[in-house]
Order: sequence, then structure tokens, then C-alpha cells
Amino acid sequence: MRCFAEVMHPQHRGQLGVDWRDRPVALPGMAGVCRNLRLGSPAFGWAVDHGEPGASVGSPDPLQHLAVQVLACVGNRVRVTGGRARGATGSVIGTHAFVLCDFAQEVLEQMAPGDAVVVEAEGQGLRLLDHPAVVLRNCSPSALDTLPTRSGAGRLEVGVRGVVPPQLMGAGLGMSSEWANCDVMLQDPAVRSAHGLQDLCIGDLVAMPDQDHRFGRGYRRGHVAVGVVVHALGPVPGHGIGVVTLLTGGSDHLGWWLTDRARIADAPALAAP
Repeated sequence: MRCFAEVMHPQHRGQLGVDWRDRPVALPGMAGVCRNLRLGSPAFGWAVDHGEPGASVGSPDPLQHLAVQVLACVGNRVRVTGGRARGATGSVIGTHAFVLCDFAQEVLEQMAPGDAVVVEAEGQGLRLLDHPAVVLRNCSPSALDTLPTRSGAGRLEVGVRGVVPPQLMGAGLGMSSEWANCDVMLQDPAVRSAHGLQDLCIGDLVAMPDQDHRFGRGYRRGHVAVGVVVHALGPVPGHGIGVVTLLTGGSDHLGWWLTDRARIADAPALAAP
């Protein structure tokens, strides 16, 4: 399904936020075109608030905006149809407040708010016939083909770069798992190091045990969700780095193993040059 969208302009209410150390902050982050924060960039170390990589696209119409967020899946092709970068193509790498799209560096240099794009949306409703108990969310067929997976005895396992314990899950719980993302509260460097998550990058796959993301997002023992890191750290309490759900199910049907080769930035079909 083709969805029409445009690069959205950043907005601000003129109010300060308060970070996890009780400091007032006013930081850039969402919407617009970010040329230095991209797929493969570190998720930490930026002076941003929920920093969205690449080009953030959507629609000024609320219903159309929600539609493109729900329908767009990781790995979908995005074609620029207006502006100086007209004709260029990129990929959806996640959703947050907007649909996050990665393009080649020279394309991002030419893009600006208001540029029209077309998202070739496909993937919602995708099923695994060999693993019917594993539910897919926000995952295109092309993205599914690039995931590091292995299966045996009726169980699917996915390679991940880190494991997020349930007590670190923040904003996004209770929301639909077909759009936006859930935040992981990793503001404290000591917490990141304690769980081996200090080197996470945009596009890294992570496992979220005791999370059931089939019909929303919430805590449930014996379940697991696997997702991809899509935005940089948000400093406000209850927020953090963003993770979009790709697969979820009972832990007897879905598992994971740790590997450094669990990042969509390494997939030529998804990463822009």
C-alpha cells in the first residue's frame, strides 16, 4: 500500500523539560532532517531529546499521520517525490512520533521539511507459517529476511545485541504495538553498563523478556518481545532509547541468543549507502 507523507517540521512549545538528574533542558530531537544521527549511530552521547535519526516523515492530518505510522514497517522503501532530492530512495528504520527513514548521506543533505515522500507500506499482518505462535509487528518481508534467526523443535530464536530487563521498560507500555515504540529507561550510565547495553546503536536488535507485545505492550512472565533500537536517548524520567517491536510470543515459542551481528545497519537491503 502506498502512503503519501512529507518530511515534518520540528515543533516546540517553548517549555523546558526536566531530565533524570532534575536539570532543566531544552534540546532538539524530533522531526525534521537529522544528517549526523543515522542508522548505525550510537544511541547514547548526544545532546538530544528522543533524537530521531535521518528524515522524520508523517502528515499534518492526524488521521493520515496515524495511518502511515501504523502501516509503515521496518524495511519498507521510501521514495522522495518532492524537493531537491526528488527521485531518491531510502528505507523505514522505525517509528516514533514520526516514521523514521534513512537515506544516503548526500540525499539527507538535500532534504528539508515539506519534501513529499511515498512510503511503500507492507508488513502489518505478516505471519510465520512455520511458527504460528510468534506474532510479527512492524516487520516487512525484506526486514524479516535479514534478521539473524535459527529454529528447531518448533521454537524460533533471534540474534540480539542486548537483553533489556522488564524493570527498565518505560513510556509506550500499554500502547498499541503496531505503531510508535516503547522507551527503555537507560539514562544512568551505571545502569547501562550493568546490563551490557552501553554500546547500543540505532538499528541494533534487543530482546525484552517478560514482555507481551501481541495486543499492546505490557509485562507478562513467560513471554518475550524482540525489537530494534530506533531513536537516541530521551533524558526525561520514564523515557529513554526507543525500541520498535518486531516479533513477540511465548518464550516456549520465541527466544534469542547474543551476537554482535544483530543490527539492521549490516543488511544491505535496508541500510542506505
